[in-house]
Amino acid sequence: MDAKQTRQGVLLALTAYFIWGIAPAYFKLIHYVPAEEILTHRVIWSFFFMVALVSLGRQWTKVRQILNTPKKAFGLGLSAVLIGGNWLLFIWAVNNHHMLEASLGYFINPLVNVLLGMVFLGERFRRMQWLAVLLAICGVLVQLWTFGSVPLIALGLAFSFAFYGLIRKRVAVDAGSGMLIETLWLLPVAAIYLFGIADSATSHMGQNPLSLNLLLIAAGIVTTVPLLCFTGAANRLRLSTLGFFQYIGPTLMFLLAVMFYGEAPGHDKMATFGFIWAALALFIMDAVYTRHRTRRSL
Repeated sequence: MDAKQTRQGVLLALTAYFIWGIAPAYFKLIHYVPAEEILTHRVIWSFFFMVALVSLGRQWTKVRQILNTPKKAFGLGLSAVLIGGNWLLFIWAVNNHHMLEASLGYFINPLVNVLLGMVFLGERFRRMQWLAVLLAICGVLVQLWTFGSVPLIALGLAFSFAFYGLIRKRVAVDAGSGMLIETLWLLPVAAIYLFGIADSATSHMGQNPLSLNLLLIAAGIVTTVPLLCFTGAANRLRLSTLGFFQYIGPTLMFLLAVMFYGEAPGHDKMATFGFIWAALALFIMDAVYTRHRTRRSL
């Protein structure tokens, strides 16, 4: 790949992971809105935003091809349930002072991806990858054994996003068309809940201040822009290179939680974080070593 494409890919990757990393600050702005309502707005406005983008890109042919392939369409229905659950859990965690555990979930996620690759895709573990995954498991077991707690939010976020990625890999459709169909699957449920069931101080948009409505509509942009940047980066960078950017998001979440939102990491969380960070260090070292060895053999 030429230098210009690489620079563009790096900028797009930085943008994607930076937005994902500071996204909790956006949800904190509307913390008084129930998490399930925020989720419905995220689905509804993401759908309309993606309709606009697909129309501008003249990609409706791709969308029709997917809808005419039942296996892919139903696969996206399953991935929609997973990403919807992931969004809801993330919003709830951020607005209920569990941002540290949310960041832990996205630190664990790369290791879960490796584990799912072995189980479902027949990928083989290298020795250091085995050790990294075992360290991560030890971190969870230490928290359970010593402190009597399980990082359920972190594990829920890590596994839901990992299985989402696995299904999207199996379905093999482009990000824009795939996200449009995923939000289309979720749209009826979101609309029924928001307009027919929800009854809170913020559920009636006609009675909300304009500033709140604009923030709720912005949920679509917060959802789709980083995903599109990520897709653009994936098309311009090697997957191994892109992987090194994925730790920006959870690192920013961790810093936001500790420095701006007063979440103190207790001994149980720090013990688990210590194991996970050690596992990720091994994971990165293995990736660098493997990449260097591959280059030398060429």
